[in-house]
Amino acid sequence: METPFGAGLANILVVLPARLAVIGQPERRRLLSLSVTEKRLWLAMAGQDLRKELDSLLLQLLRDLEELEAKRVALNTRVEEARYVMGTKSVGPLQYPSCMEPRVFVRASENQDTMQTFRLVRADAQTPEEVEPREAALRRRKGPNKSPEPELSAAPQDPLNWFGILVSHSLRQAQASFQDALQLAADIASLQIHIDWCQNQSQGLREKLRQLDSGAA
Repeated sequence: METPFGAGLANILVVLPARLAVIGQPERRRLLSLSVTEKRLWLAMAGQDLRKELDSLLLQLLRDLEELEAKRVALNTRVEEARYVMGTKSVGPLQYPSCMEPRVFVRASENQDTMQTFRLVRADAQTPEEVEPREAALRRRKGPNKSPEPELSAAPQDPLNWFGILVSHSLRQAQASFQDALQLAADIASLQIHIDWCQNQSQGLREKLRQLDSGAA
């Protein structure tokens, strides 16, 4: 019988539950035909691979969180430098426009395992399907007797222009660092959901293994 020694987390979570869940499957009967020592050794090695993979995911999460914190510190430092270069009153809430439009959206999607993943979408990269309902609502508000006028969809203004035309290099660096932090935050949120899913799957897997071990003993 082939055993998934050294298989990754995906192979363990997908292949092994299918082999253990359905009573009467030939592979399960072959597994039950093994000696108790052989079966426990096989299950122990599969559990070791699972724990190693979970540990790797948790370490990756910690590294990403550390990187995010470093970027936040760098962002604050660069904003402080920009305020010092441009003057204390050059960068602040008084320069914010009364009406702001987001330049980036967060889009959540689900894969075949019903796990959510988050990614950033630029405002000027929206699909026609996303823009069409808004245009239909504008036509309904204008009424059937008035022909809709073509509306120019201007791209959102660069926030750097709020603080003048010639801004300091430090402020541009702060903007780039903030954009990097946004992407990293979305990646970390997706990773946290993936880790939670892995933990739930591993708990269910350990329960199936315990039931099988007690039934074959």
